[in-house]
Amino acid sequence: MKLLLRFSKRYFWPLTATVFSMLALVGAQLLIPWLIRTLIELVTTESQLTQETLNTVSRLALIALITFVARAVMQFTRSYMAHIAGWGVVSDARKFVYEHMQKLSLRFYEDKQTGQLMSRIVNDTDLFERMISHAFPDVIVNVITFAAITTVLASLNWRLTLYSMAPIPLVVLALIGFSKVVRPAFRKRQQDVGELNAVLNDSISGIREIKAFNRESEQLERVEMGIERYRVSMLTALKLMAIFQPFIDFSTSIGQLVVIFFGGQMALQGTLSIADLVAFFLYLEMFYQPIRALGMSWEQVQEALAGFDRVEELLTESPDVKEPERPTPLSEPINGELTFEHVTFSYNDQEIVLKDINLEIPASHVVALVGPTGVGKSTLVSLIPRFYDVKSGSIKLDGVDIREVDVEDLRKNISIVLQDVFLFHGTVRENILFGNPQATDEEILEAAKISNAYEFIKELPDGFNTIIGERGVKLSGGQRQRISIARAILKNSPILILDEATSSVDTETELLIQQALDRLMQGRTTIIIAHRLSTIRNADKIVVLKGDSIVEQGKHQDLIEQDGLYKRFYTVQEKL
Repeated sequence: MKLLLRFSKRYFWPLTATVFSMLALVGAQLLIPWLIRTLIELVTTESQLTQETLNTVSRLALIALITFVARAVMQFTRSYMAHIAGWGVVSDARKFVYEHMQKLSLRFYEDKQTGQLMSRIVNDTDLFERMISHAFPDVIVNVITFAAITTVLASLNWRLTLYSMAPIPLVVLALIGFSKVVRPAFRKRQQDVGELNAVLNDSISGIREIKAFNRESEQLERVEMGIERYRVSMLTALKLMAIFQPFIDFSTSIGQLVVIFFGGQMALQGTLSIADLVAFFLYLEMFYQPIRALGMSWEQVQEALAGFDRVEELLTESPDVKEPERPTPLSEPINGELTFEHVTFSYNDQEIVLKDINLEIPASHVVALVGPTGVGKSTLVSLIPRFYDVKSGSIKLDGVDIREVDVEDLRKNISIVLQDVFLFHGTVRENILFGNPQATDEEILEAAKISNAYEFIKELPDGFNTIIGERGVKLSGGQRQRISIARAILKNSPILILDEATSSVDTETELLIQQALDRLMQGRTTIIIAHRLSTIRNADKIVVLKGDSIVEQGKHQDLIEQDGLYKRFYTVQEKL
């Protein structure tokens, strides 16, 4: 709620205009019954028609006209200003939540579904608008309205006013009981819509696999189950709402019944005038209207709070990778020397992945990591840009512990080319520019040529302006890889990480990619993960991992002469 109030401060004036316009509407509503009372009193007390009487009726009609016009203006102001504030808060909240998610470590995303996280940002924050635009102003105005009408009713007849308050204790109890059951129901609904989003996201993203394995019927069943769960949870929440509002209406009807009984007796006994009785009944409907409106607002409050709960869960997550309080600046430009000192790492304090790793990577040298699948090669390189932090030991860049360096400053000095390239939906130009948004057209062209991507780009329908589809679906694997290399060239970082960048492509494409990588590696500190040992024979150092440790390191020929694990790997590949 503190966070919501902080967002709301930016929209103080629209909210103020909303409240004042609603108060003006209350004043208009209070005035109309009083005009009717005055007219009835005039008609019943005047024995003959005079010009003064006609003038009074005309004045009453004019006042009513002005009131109706003002009410229309205030209704527009109330609605529009409330939505300016409400959707403004929603936009700010979404930006805040997404910014917070960007700060979270990769570990947070490992067991999360994209659709669920998207639902937190979009669906749950969407409920904030109901609180800001409707519930919050409505509660304030309805409380003021209730107090104002109570004062007017008391001025007409205080005993009858007390009788009319008979249902209020029932309403209060209903509000308390309702909040205990409906908020969990709304929370369940939001959870189910998040799960539905997750299933749909998986189904659409994996449509090729679904078709390739003839799993349309099974996937349809998963989606149908998600839709059905959401339908059931939605109907459960709506059923509770459907019970609550009629109960509020029934409770207020008891109050009207009490007034009919006692007010009728007072009128027959002559202790209450006909004009006052009519006015009392007109105001009585207005008296109970804030109570009914509070009931509806309470629904919106509980619905919004269910969204707040889910957003709060996300905001309480803290990043594993902490920014240093006083970052140590890196020299510009950096040399790119990396040192691993007794590095140990494990995921979630479970089985150790890397144990007591000691490794020196001199500046501008090429170091290759090899070993069986699952020994922690990708994990090792992920520690350099601080996607994860070491459990013990340290990694130093030019003699500075990377945990003492500003994360943004560290990562701007590192380029990564992965086996599983991620390209964004957009043009070829936009994806290459992702490496350096300030690059010129000449620099983009040069990067494309160095990465051996220019030849296929110029053959595309719109060249650099060709839309490549989500994740670059319109391109081949080799083409996507070369665009990612062009992206890394534009970034021009002194440290380069290549994670199996030439795997899963044909021989001709591999040659083009390898040529591009050779150009990219010049003058850079390069760490290569490769299964094809033929691509790393010329590396300055080859590091062999087994289990959770380094078992061999040296140049290609030295490792062959050692007749160890590396030689066995190399011999097996030579025979293939």
